[in-house]
Amino acid sequence: MTKQPTVVVLHGGTTPSATSEIERVAEVRYATGEQLADALPGADVMFVWNFRSDAVREAWPAADSLRWIHAASAGVDRLLFPEMLDSDVVLTNSRGVFDRPMAEYVLGAVLSFAKDLHTSVRFQDREHWQHRETERIEDKKVLVVGTGPIGRTIAGLLGAAGMAVSGAGRVARSGDPDFGDVHASSELAGVLGEFDYVVLAAPLTEQTNGLIDADALARFKPTARLINVGRGELVVQDDLVRALQDKRLAGAALDVFETEPLPESSPLWEMPNVLVSPHMSGDTVGWTDELVHLFLSNLRGYTEGGQLRNVVDKQRGYVSGSERN
Repeated sequence: MTKQPTVVVLHGGTTPSATSEIERVAEVRYATGEQLADALPGADVMFVWNFRSDAVREAWPAADSLRWIHAASAGVDRLLFPEMLDSDVVLTNSRGVFDRPMAEYVLGAVLSFAKDLHTSVRFQDREHWQHRETERIEDKKVLVVGTGPIGRTIAGLLGAAGMAVSGAGRVARSGDPDFGDVHASSELAGVLGEFDYVVLAAPLTEQTNGLIDADALARFKPTARLINVGRGELVVQDDLVRALQDKRLAGAALDVFETEPLPESSPLWEMPNVLVSPHMSGDTVGWTDELVHLFLSNLRGYTEGGQLRNVVDKQRGYVSGSERN
């Protein structure tokens, strides 16, 4: 490709300062969701900065020249609508930017539960002194659901902390270099009761939507904790609330929810055994610049006719090869 590409940046009202670097190699059109249909005609590339928006589907008929979409996220479920799936448009994601930060978040959540840090913060707010005994994390069994790069980085960090880590993925296997044993997600119900922690780091697909429902939650140990850094829809939230209220689950750390922001009326806010964070597990200082630089690297390859990195298998919903089969 010799001509300068036209890139539409879909944003939610603000863009990071680093996006000015895109203007050096492309004609750039900035658009909110409401402006997207007017910005798309003639555009070659779309950079979906506002990855929580549904505007791409709504504006799709205006995409008359689009060849490539890049998402500023690891998950691409909002972009996998039928018209996109049936098209020749290539989809890439921001795989690699979030792996270590999300793994650190998960380790932090595990330590918070084991050392009862969330209770200490509540007691400190009340100037209340109450001694308690806490738990070790060494040798605790943890199941990481999702064996892509994020799940593997989580497994490595938790394993280094002394936890016994297994995985759950599309295909069952043994001898995996990061997980040892990997259970098939389709057989998850039979193994959930073995684990002290269950970490959700899977992409949202038809197979994983509602994966943790009332039946699955009934199989957890009552002393187990659930940590979700994947997508809110991996969990049937009402079922989770009931399991927590009935003390059939010891706790949950939730960074993602079925509805975001989490409504103020949600009982999850008030539960002492629940950690709520606003979809921020992968967002560390400098992360927006990293996302732009990853896109720029791909854009340079695109303009030079090279191969794109992080190409998503649109039928599977994640980067092909991100799970070892």
